[in-house]
Amino acid sequence: MNGQQERDWSLAVAALPDGVRLELGLADLSGTPFTAILALDRREARDLARALLAASGDAAERTFPRPPSANGD
Repeated sequence: MNGQQERDWSLAVAALPDGVRLELGLADLSGTPFTAILALDRREARDLARALLAASGDAAERTFPRPPSANGD
């Protein structure tokens, strides 16, 4: 994404004394702006980060599949 494109979502992150606060804003959810606010402790934030990383890896593998190797892997 270049700096000229508009997104229909936003993400803001702020550190809290015992974790992190995430604000996910959607410009148009069924015709209405929507903001989800998550206050996560450190363990929850790490779990979310791992899940997002795994999901992005899965998506990349589906988008760019590897050809099968000679031994069938």
